[in-house]
Amino acid sequence: MKTHGADADFDRWLSDQHPYPGCGQCQVTVCGDLAKSPLGLCAGHESRYRSAECPGNAQLTGRAGNQFSDPDEHSVVTYADQRQFRLWCSQVDPIPRANQFNLRGLRPLLRAEFQWGLFAHTQGQHSHWGPGWLQNLVNFCRRRDLNSLTELDLTECTPFSRLIAREILNGLRLVYFGPEDTRDAGFIETDHFGVRFPKCGSYFDLTMVSQRWLRNMLWDHLAASMRSPNCPRSAGVFANLRRACAELSAFLRLEAPEGGEDPTQLSEEHMLRFVTDQRHRASHGLASLSMKKADGTPFATTPASRRLIFNHVRRLLRDAMDSGESDRIGLDRGFIIAAPSGGAAVHRTRAPFSDEVARALADETNLQQLADSYDPQDQGIRDIWETIIVTGRRANEAIGLRWDCLGRHGDLPMLWHDQTKVGNYDQAIRIPEHLYHRLRQRQRKTLDHFVARHGRPPTDKERQAMALFPTRSRNPNGQKSLSYTWFRLGFKQWIAELNLGTCVPHQARHTLATTLLRHGASLTHIRRYLGQVSDRMAEHYTHVAVSEIEDVLHHVWVAGPAAPNPGELLSGNTSAMDREQALALAIDLSRRSTPAEGGFCTFQPVVNGDACPWNLDCHNCDKFVLSGADLLYWRRKREQWRSIAERAPDDATADYLHQVFEPTNRAIDGLEKALAGLKVVP
Repeated sequence: MKTHGADADFDRWLSDQHPYPGCGQCQVTVCGDLAKSPLGLCAGHESRYRSAECPGNAQLTGRAGNQFSDPDEHSVVTYADQRQFRLWCSQVDPIPRANQFNLRGLRPLLRAEFQWGLFAHTQGQHSHWGPGWLQNLVNFCRRRDLNSLTELDLTECTPFSRLIAREILNGLRLVYFGPEDTRDAGFIETDHFGVRFPKCGSYFDLTMVSQRWLRNMLWDHLAASMRSPNCPRSAGVFANLRRACAELSAFLRLEAPEGGEDPTQLSEEHMLRFVTDQRHRASHGLASLSMKKADGTPFATTPASRRLIFNHVRRLLRDAMDSGESDRIGLDRGFIIAAPSGGAAVHRTRAPFSDEVARALADETNLQQLADSYDPQDQGIRDIWETIIVTGRRANEAIGLRWDCLGRHGDLPMLWHDQTKVGNYDQAIRIPEHLYHRLRQRQRKTLDHFVARHGRPPTDKERQAMALFPTRSRNPNGQKSLSYTWFRLGFKQWIAELNLGTCVPHQARHTLATTLLRHGASLTHIRRYLGQVSDRMAEHYTHVAVSEIEDVLHHVWVAGPAAPNPGELLSGNTSAMDREQALALAIDLSRRSTPAEGGFCTFQPVVNGDACPWNLDCHNCDKFVLSGADLLYWRRKREQWRSIAERAPDDATADYLHQVFEPTNRAIDGLEKALAGLKVVP
């Protein structure tokens, strides 16, 4: 414009021009850009070269420094030490490029591993890999001239690069190791058996078991479990087996000949000493021999951990003896038999919330404190807790709700959820309006977060897979729900601040079940509402109310099968009793009866302690009565008689059997009718 004026034709001028010769590629080994000047460096690396104080002191002389100089002029580059300049070009890192990874200069296998790792990372749920984090890892490997990522020392990497390297290595193990290879290397991959436990990786380390024979025995047992139709649902069983073996291994390493490496040298004495050591540690709360916390301090041995160790060591060794593996390796039978059983675990049923605690946990001020103090990013901790206390769902059922879990049917708000623990999916329950509107608001927040992240609304397919409470970690599509650990941590801190003692979220389920039973719901209705597998399981959630109802059941008496009017109500009534009435009736009945099989005997001489004149033929005695607590016993008797009658050789025999059992059937019908008035039929 300066030379030809503002009226010049640019296209005509451009057609008369010819290109200047380039300066070739950048001389940096890992760079693919064009050189800026005859110095042989691109703009980015030339700037880095100046910042590095010009190793080798490469310089341009004359007008050659002008990248637009006349092509006839000769470029002159001088070096104080050309070798040092070339060395710098071979070692300097590439210039970062947006959304690009430079893999130049890597060994072929290492480059292929990174390419495969990038592809595998895009499959399924994954974390966010910043381009700079991955490029730093690539540069780190290039500088050390590694042949494979398996040669990398993870302790020398930066935290983010370490996470990337570990994820790629976890996938590469499945490629580089077969099942038998993992056995020799001291670990097991569940993906080799088509198993992936919830919220767990595939890699399961066994190297803390130092004795090769014991580690192989453990590996074989775990592999057989995963090949079995009864494969465990979670990794808890595997972790317990590994802990038990690690504890035994640590003891043998200290006390057995040759550190326990030779199984033929082990005897009953060594197992007995191990048992004594574990019991001593558990009784005094001493440190575990093998298990350590994240900070390196050992766990304390407790009666519960001691029981776990004994049960799993015994289970492993007995299976090895049954399969013949112990004979093959020469392990003494006395060593195996001396392993004791740890006993059954003590299962304590959690009590419902007391009235004071329940009111505090549902107070509006306290709920707002839970949201403000322990959920600063508004991920939904209050919404989850309100869903639990209102519906009685398990915590993971509430946390794992899908985005489209709400609906109206017949103008009634319904909540759709999965009861994965018992295998019930797409179950619907009615919910209050206030909870419905709260969860609808959470739906809008989750949808807005997706739009803000992706710049578009989700498709119908994406919306169906979205979680209502998505986590912010490793969850680009919003399909992964928050973890129970995250919810429990916030809830625990909230409870501590409210000074309510020891409370867990699952107690809300017990509280709701007990409340339903107090208001007349049967165990069958409660079981269906809570998603239990049996009435017996429902009793664990209603133990306070059940104990009260059992008192009432004992007070309801009807005439026995041999009485003139079987099933006639003899004591109790079909209306509710207060505590004083129930106590008075219990004292009265205890004076008038004594327990018998399936009911009570009311013959006073027998009640007073004399011998029965009818040789304890209670069911054919008119002094025998049925109580409400024995209804299940008599129902089973009725089913037994019906089964016998169905197998009768002819109709006459079947009619006779029905006729014989008819008085008993009338007594059972009368008892059911009396209990139906109480609405407590088991």
